[in-house]
Amino acid sequence: MEFLFAEWIGKPVWMWTGFLSVVLVLLAFDLGVLNRKNRELGIAQSLWLSTFYIGFACVYGVGIWWAYETGRLTTSDGTHAGIAYFTGFFIEKALSIDNVFVISLIFSYFAIPRKYQYRALVWGIIGVIVLRGIMIGLGAALVQQYAWVLYIFGAFLIVTGIKMLVVPEGEQDISQNPVVKFMRRHMRVSDTLHGQKFFVREADPKTGRMVRVATPLFLALVVINIADLIFAVDSVPAIFAITTDTFIVYTANIMAILGLRALYFALAAMVHRFHYLKYALALVLVFIGAKIFWNQIVGKVDPAISLGVTMAMITGGVLFSLWKTRRDSPQAAA
Repeated sequence: MEFLFAEWIGKPVWMWTGFLSVVLVLLAFDLGVLNRKNRELGIAQSLWLSTFYIGFACVYGVGIWWAYETGRLTTSDGTHAGIAYFTGFFIEKALSIDNVFVISLIFSYFAIPRKYQYRALVWGIIGVIVLRGIMIGLGAALVQQYAWVLYIFGAFLIVTGIKMLVVPEGEQDISQNPVVKFMRRHMRVSDTLHGQKFFVREADPKTGRMVRVATPLFLALVVINIADLIFAVDSVPAIFAITTDTFIVYTANIMAILGLRALYFALAAMVHRFHYLKYALALVLVFIGAKIFWNQIVGKVDPAISLGVTMAMITGGVLFSLWKTRRDSPQAAA
């Protein structure tokens, strides 16, 4: 029992195991109950499931706020922790919308039917839990040992935001992706989809003996996780710019991604309607990056102001995109 109360990355072990247990229960419910039989997830079902995940994340955030405020988890300021959690959650949620377009391209390239996509996405989140944990752990160690790393994070966010504003998006060719090329060169890959299976046994065309081969669904899963890791290069520094509490950074990140898997099927059908959101996200990154320098040179920005500005930019970007593309069709956008 003493092990559970030992500190690990700034918080007791039981807090980390408790959060991961909640996440695993949600994933088991997703795979074992909601998606026990492979079927296509409709837009209405996607929106209802997304509402559940967003509501659950908000309730969890309120619980974190209360626990910090009452000192049951830590002596940190509860208001600051709660606002930091919600700010990080909404930023990660908004940044993940770009991820939806890339995931859609990946599934299209590998010709994955919609009824198998959700299962691949849920399995993908298991990889994300590990990969994001490693990235956030390394980031926390760097910030703790070298406080000046935050300036690098801030500069990176500003440069990334400006790049998003001025550099036009190019078309992405999945077939030229280095990961796809590497896996096809170094792995046996089937040209045929085998339902929901990631690996199957097939006859080797040269020897005739049965060998284990990866399916296109497995390749899609790997490429999706690599793409998520690349997107994390933006989102992880953005949350560290808001708070250096590793527990808040990790939980806000994972909670936002959990719901994205459900929201994918609704967003994929109308992703063309969010074309102008990237400009709002670019301004959010510039604002958060600049806030790091302001905090160190002038003084701390009120967390409530930070949350308000972030929400105003994201909401404005969504509304402007929906208004600007109100007459667009998915075919025209494509």
